[in-house]
Amino acid sequence: MNDKYYRSKLLEHEQGISADDGLHRDRVHYRRGVDSKMAKLATQVKRRNLPDSNDDTKSASKLKRTLTTFQLMMIGIGTSIGTGILFILSETVPLAGPGVVVSFLAAGLLAMLTVVCYAELASMIPGSGSAYSYVYATLGEGLAFLIGACIVLEYGVAASAVAVGWGQYLNLLLENLFGWSFPSALSAAPSAGGIVNIPAILLVVLCTLLLIRGTQESALVNTIMVIIKVGVLAIFIAVAATGFTADHFANFAPMGAKGMFLAVGPIFFSFVGIEVIATAGAEAKDPQRSVPRALVGAVSIVTTVYVLVALFAVGAQQWTDFEGQGASLSAILQNLTHSSVASTIMAIGAVISVFTVTLSCMYGMTRILYSMSSDGMIPPVFSRVHPRTRVPVANTIMVGVVVAALAAFVTLGALADLVIISTLAVFATVGVTVIVMRRMEPNLPRDFRVPGYPVTPIAAVVVSVAVFLGMNRTALGAFGLWLVLAALGYLLYGRHHSRQEAAAASHEISA
Repeated sequence: MNDKYYRSKLLEHEQGISADDGLHRDRVHYRRGVDSKMAKLATQVKRRNLPDSNDDTKSASKLKRTLTTFQLMMIGIGTSIGTGILFILSETVPLAGPGVVVSFLAAGLLAMLTVVCYAELASMIPGSGSAYSYVYATLGEGLAFLIGACIVLEYGVAASAVAVGWGQYLNLLLENLFGWSFPSALSAAPSAGGIVNIPAILLVVLCTLLLIRGTQESALVNTIMVIIKVGVLAIFIAVAATGFTADHFANFAPMGAKGMFLAVGPIFFSFVGIEVIATAGAEAKDPQRSVPRALVGAVSIVTTVYVLVALFAVGAQQWTDFEGQGASLSAILQNLTHSSVASTIMAIGAVISVFTVTLSCMYGMTRILYSMSSDGMIPPVFSRVHPRTRVPVANTIMVGVVVAALAAFVTLGALADLVIISTLAVFATVGVTVIVMRRMEPNLPRDFRVPGYPVTPIAAVVVSVAVFLGMNRTALGAFGLWLVLAALGYLLYGRHHSRQEAAAASHEISA
């Protein structure tokens, strides 16, 4: 009890009010105040940003619509076909044996479950923002903010993690071509025995400069690089075909169906990032049609490439030789050609793959931040665009600085699971969003519909949640902490500055 309390009680007695009645009145007023604040918060969390109000064409600072279906597809392929396919066989073939081909096909089908959910939502909500915008239109502002934070974490950490390893492939290529490479002290983070990862910084700077020049220029460079790296994989398939032996598939599933299932997990994450196509809705021509087509087309192409690479890799080498073989594709080419040209070809493929993955992830991150800023959920600096290029320049530079700093000084291997967990959380939410939208807006025009509804979205949710729950506990704890920080960001800033809040305040004043 403090003096203020005693003075209030004395005043109540002087006014003829009993202490018990005064205390009861205070409690009632307090509860009413709390209830009012909680009711307002509940209203803010649940308010929706409907599709018709989420159209970027109404904004004076709108992004420029330049991307075609083909360019969108190349962005998705550029994000997915990265360094994973060059090294993942040494991890998955020992689990599944030759049956890893079926594992790749199953992972592609699982990715398609989620992508068709994205496609239906993109056909209704063509603006920038991907899953963030879809959730905002259906499940409410609060959850949308958290999903936006998940996507930012996914792209930011993925871009940094991939950039970390770029120096290794760049050094291999430089050594093979010119006999020179960056010293280890200048191509690794301090925790990895170096001082600073200069190649990682160089990569991020190049990507940042390219993104600042304009979306069309970035898409053109990405398309060229995607064609090159797919060409590198085509060269592998062609060379591996010369050593193809059907007998290598005799013991097709040495560990049974369980082994093939266990291999699906690591392979599935090779498809992470393909949803970046959906973040480009505000820059796509005819987004209601081009975005869904690009999503489905990209997954189909990536799955085909992966299955063919796995098929010819196992056909050219005994499955028992893959274990511990860090760069299986390079080793297979080396054994077949007996030439160092093989490692050079794979190094070229890796350097280009990492570049396109980093470029696409940074692009996706800037567009999510742009969309959240346009809605007032984060500061307006992230949605300011250059009057000529129509690119969010300040946004892009800030993303570049953060990604470069992480890649230069931090070893991000321990954080890799965060990318996976964030992606799974987003994928599961997208499946739920499709179901909710079918119930809430059954008559809303859809240029694409999820086939096999409702089984398909339910399956996407179940698979995502199952894999999510099996992730590393430490990583799950770190992800939980990130969500707590995101929730604080929404409570302290987002809900107060939201465009929906401004509209509600304006309505109250006019009323």
